[in-house]
This record gives sequence, structure tokens and C-alpha cells, in this order.
Amino acid sequence: MALDVGMVAPLPKPQGLVALAWVTLLWNVLVALFGAYVRATGSGAGCGSHWPTCNGVIIPRSPEVETLIEFTHRATSGLAFLLVVLLALVAFRSPKGHPVRLGAGVALFFMLTETLLGASLVLFGWTADNPSPARAVVQMLHLANTYLLLAGLALTAWWASGGSALRPGGLDVWAWALGLLALLFLGMTGAVTALGDLLFPVRSSLEALERSLTPGEHFLVRLRILHPLIAVSVGLYGVFSAFWLAQRNPSIQAWAQGFAVLYGVQLLMGVANVWLKAPVWMQILHLLWAYLLWLAYLLLGASALGGRALEGTPEAPSRPERATFRDYLALTKPRVVSLLLFTALFAAFAAAQGWPGLRVFLAVALGGYLMAGAANALNMVVDRDIDARMRRTAQRPTVTQRIPAPHGLLFGLVSALLAFLILWLGANLLAALLALMGLLWYVLIYTLYLKRRTWRNIVIGGAAGAFPPLVGWAAVTGELSPLAWVLFALIFFWTPVHFWALALMIKDDYRMAGIPMLPVVMGERVTVVQIGLYALLTALISVMPFFMGEAGLVYLVGSFILNALLLLKTLNLYRVPRRSEALSLYKYSMLYLALIFLAVVVDRIGVGG
Repeated sequence: MALDVGMVAPLPKPQGLVALAWVTLLWNVLVALFGAYVRATGSGAGCGSHWPTCNGVIIPRSPEVETLIEFTHRATSGLAFLLVVLLALVAFRSPKGHPVRLGAGVALFFMLTETLLGASLVLFGWTADNPSPARAVVQMLHLANTYLLLAGLALTAWWASGGSALRPGGLDVWAWALGLLALLFLGMTGAVTALGDLLFPVRSSLEALERSLTPGEHFLVRLRILHPLIAVSVGLYGVFSAFWLAQRNPSIQAWAQGFAVLYGVQLLMGVANVWLKAPVWMQILHLLWAYLLWLAYLLLGASALGGRALEGTPEAPSRPERATFRDYLALTKPRVVSLLLFTALFAAFAAAQGWPGLRVFLAVALGGYLMAGAANALNMVVDRDIDARMRRTAQRPTVTQRIPAPHGLLFGLVSALLAFLILWLGANLLAALLALMGLLWYVLIYTLYLKRRTWRNIVIGGAAGAFPPLVGWAAVTGELSPLAWVLFALIFFWTPVHFWALALMIKDDYRMAGIPMLPVVMGERVTVVQIGLYALLTALISVMPFFMGEAGLVYLVGSFILNALLLLKTLNLYRVPRRSEALSLYKYSMLYLALIFLAVVVDRIGVGG
């Protein structure tokens, strides 16, 4: 049975603290952004190596521009320090045990360390054009400290405004805490990247990429490429955990959606920052958005873990069986993965017009399986509540808790990381990124957003299953040709035919689980008509390689036979919409996809020979 869902009594609002807390938070964000402007303009040495004085005096006379900028930053930072001290004094007037005392105490501690870190940058000469490793380390620590300072201030403001205190323990707290650590680490890598942009400017994005891959370059240059990769990975986990919490606590759904939008915009800003060669204004905007993301995720968790008791999942046996290798293998859905892996490997053969090489073959095979398996594992962890209500999925290890949710989550994330590294090192970065995009699409777009909301879930979400041929093709060539995108489109339009045939057979399961699959929402007749339309589109797309000159008569004849059988079985289902006909179409659709890819390979090997 599920846990009761009830509101937690709001905390009393300490008099005079609410406005002060929010103003202090806003002022510190502005001061932090101004500090980034000081760094980006190279004005950090404007007061020389003196601190707290500026060039040996309290107030510099007739200062130069750099001195004026640095002195102004110190003045605004001093005001920020005083505001945090005042906030702590007011907060400690609140009743003993009120969480604002903790928040303000944390903020005061990190304001002190913020001051010390800022002073060390000046006193040790880690400013202006200094490229030392020590400066990079302190720069990262300074950014992390700013994040933690803002966290203390934001929680103080949140609790002062009536937000409930956090409840300790549980998977949800750990999932949220891991997301905070990931965002903190991402911010630290961003600080190093910004330092590299300042000290080692480039003329173009291509030059930045080439230099970051060149042995012997300065470590700040070589680290530049890691930040966007980490950003994508952290984005995956951050959005995943946000929607995880939103599913467990529907009251924060808007928070989760807002965080996902913020992160999408931040990734686009990152691309723009690289494209524009990191101008100062873009660096400041990028950092502002990073602060907003950090605060949004922080308060999302504070709302989810403090405002309402989280919904539970069905109770597990008191002593669940110990998980075996077969349980973890089941977590990857081997039968589903096998067809996806088949399309990836055959796309690699098609791209190479023959044997792609042992290294690429193993990278695509192992990396592809692990990435698809990771996506399926994360899907099972998220959907274990609805899986428990469906006969077909009631014995999945995440439902019986032979694999507890934290273990399944860890297994999925580690598998995804291993898959990315295998594809990157064994093939190339493009193949690894495409595989990761497929996982993102399946977990974020399909599982967390579309599946429980609309019957179009499989139409849009099914694109996740169309990424494997792109991965296989990119692993061989390092790029994507028009034929690779045709193979993508083929699977995209084939997926509704395949999946809706299955949905017709298990529509009662979906109805019991409350999943709005097409047969449940629109009925069997509409579903059969839709299957027919997508089957026709699949057939039309499948002949495109011939007319593009990418395949010959062997492929054309093979695809004609396969499409004729596909359309015939679809027509039979329309005439006699019975379970037996749906099962026949479902089984044939898998054979169809495998054979159509085989036909591409056979034909291209013949053309290549």
C-alpha cells in the first residue's frame, strides 16, 4: 500500500526576516556576477597585491579603470558581508529549532570563506594573466563556495517565507543531494573553462577544439572540451531527478518543468558562448543562468522534501530475494536491446560497406548495449509504480525489489557512463554523444514526460529507438550522411506500427495502469487505422535509399517484398481486428526491421565491392 500523502504544517514566518533574506540573496547574486566581470576583464589586479587596502590606501585617488572596477567590487562585497551578518543576527532571534537559524549560520560560514578565498587570489597574485594550477584550483573552490553561500541564503529565505524543513533520509533525499553535487561539479568545471577562455583566447570554435585535443597544450586549454560533455551528463541526471521527485510529489511538477526549460536554455547559451568565442557579456549571462539553475534545483528539492510527504511505491516483501546476475540482466531488457543493437551494428557495416573493424565493432556492440540497457534500467526505476499494476511487468526486479530502486538507479547511471566512455574511446565522440542523446530522449522525453500524459507518447518518444543506426554510422565515418538519417526516419515511422500492435494485445494492462496508450484512449479501430498510415509511411521511406543512389536493385527487390508483407498484415488486421492478427503483425514487424537493414548491408557491400 502507498504512504499517506499529506501537507506538512508551514513554518511560522519570523518577523522582519523575509524581505531581508531575499534582498541579501539578490545582492549576493549581483556581487558574484560583478566578480565574474572583474575576472573576465582582467581587472583582478587593479588594487595590486594589497588586501584589504587598494594599492596600499583605503580609498584610491584618481584610480585607473581596472582599479576602479576592482575597488567597486570590494565595496559591494563588503556590503554583501554586512548584509549576511545582519541576516544571521536577525535569524538567531527566531525560536530555537527554526531552520532559518541553520540557513543563516551556513550562509555566514560560507561568507567568511568567500572573503578568505577572494583575499587569497589577490595576496598570492592569482589574478590578471596568471596561468598557474594553483589559480585554477582556487578559482574552482571560489565558485563552489559561492554556490554554497547562495544555497544557505536561498534556504534561509525559503524557510523564512514559510517553507517546511527538510526531512532526512530516503532515496529521494539522496537523489536530490547527488544532483546538487553534480551541479556543483559542473559549476567548478565552468570556472576553469572561463579561466581558459580568458588566458588562452581563440579565433574560432574549430581552433578551440583542435587545441583542446593537441598534446602538449596548457592544461586549461585541454580541459576546455570537458565542460560541455559534463554539462550534457549533469543535465541528464538533473532533469531526470527533478521529474523523479515530481512523479513522487505532483505538487512540484511546475518546478520540474521549469528546471528542464532552464537547463535547455543553458545548454543553448553554452553553444552560443562557444560560437561567439566567449565575449564578456555572454560569460556573465551564462553564469547568471547557472546561478538560476542551482537555485531552482535547490528550491525544487526543498519544496519536494519539505512541503509534502512523498508518495510511496507498493510494499516489498519483508525479505526480498537477493538480486542475481539474471535480475540485473533483466533490468536492461535484453530482447528489446537486441533489435536496437542489430540496427546499430548493421548501420556500421553499411557505412563501412563491409567489415567496420574489430575495434569499432566491439565499441558499438558493447557501448550500444550498455547505453540502451542503461536507458531501460532507468525506465524501470521510474515506472516501477505502474509496472506493479500490469500483469506483463509485475515481476520485474524493480517491482519485486530484488533490485531496490537506489541500486537500479546506480546501475543505470554507471552503465551509461561506461557506455559513453567505450563509444568515445573505441569509436569517436560523435557516436558517444548520439548514444547519450538516445538515452536522454527515452528517459526524459518519453518516460518522464510523455508516457503518462498523451497517446502520442510513442510517436514522439519512439525517436529514442531510432538513434542506434546513427550511432553505428557515426562510429565508422565520424559524421552523418543523408542515408544515416533515412535509416533514422525508417525506425521512427516503423515504431508506431510495431508498438501499437503490441498495445492492442495488452490494452487492458495499460488501462489498469492508467497509461493513455492509443487503444485505451481512441479505441481499437482508430489504432488499426493509425497503424496502417504509419505502415504506408514506413514503406515509402524504405525505398528512398534506392532513389538517392545509395542502394541498388538487390535492396529495391528485397524492400518491395518486405513492404508488401508488412502492408498485407496491416490490411489483415484492419479486416479482422483480432488479437491473433495483432500478434502476427507484431512479430513480423521485428523481422521486417532486421531484414530491411540486412538488405541495406548486403546491397552496399555488393556496391562497395
